Amino acid sequence: MNRLSLAAFLFASALLTADSFAADDLKKVAAAIDGYRFEFPCKDPMPENPKPGADGISARMTDDPKTNDKFTDVKTFGGEAGKRYKVTLRVRGVVEPMMYKDGQQVGERFYIGGVPNNKTYNIYQLTVSSPAQHFFFNRDDKVGHRIFTIDYTTTIEIEGGATLTLHGNGQNGHMITNFAKLVVPDVAPAPKPFNGQFIQLDVTDVLEVK
Repeated sequence: MNRLSLAAFLFASALLTADSFAADDLKKVAAAIDGYRFEFPCKDPMPENPKPGADGISARMTDDPKTNDKFTDVKTFGGEAGKRYKVTLRVRGVVEPMMYKDGQQVGERFYIGGVPNNKTYNIYQLTVSSPAQHFFFNRDDKVGHRIFTIDYTTTIEIEGGATLTLHGNGQNGHMITNFAKLVVPDVAPAPKPFNGQFIQLDVTDVLEVK
């Protein structure tokens, strides 16, 4: 390799390295949500041979109606105030179906805005303070005693320093158990099935909105 070619190679390598560092730094602004898990574990152990469509009691259920079978986690998004970021999430888990209305369906399972349209099935919700919006992750056309895996990506906008509210609501203290013993590859507790339902959010990309 001559000197000119070597110089060009080193320059290109430096650019690639800089781009890689920049991408890694941007991804860090979404650390508050990266790897977050909504979990609805079952109270009782998973039976050896579960009954298809089996209903189970949520381990989150309490005797207090105000906190019965629901949870909320509040986090702060990183980045600079006044800047917006496009955050790509990979959404994976084992869930029951839930209906929503008055919002926008994106793909099969993702839902933007709107409100829950059923009073008994599990809700998985992310609310962003700026730009103000909320999202649901387990949309379906109808509810029922079904369980299924989800694995999709979606991109949302979040402003630097925004408040992220992650909310799960089982609504009635019961859930459809993981009677089929479904497993999401490469997501804990794989290769074992999760005894209940869960969604894990993983950040795959972050870009500044120009």
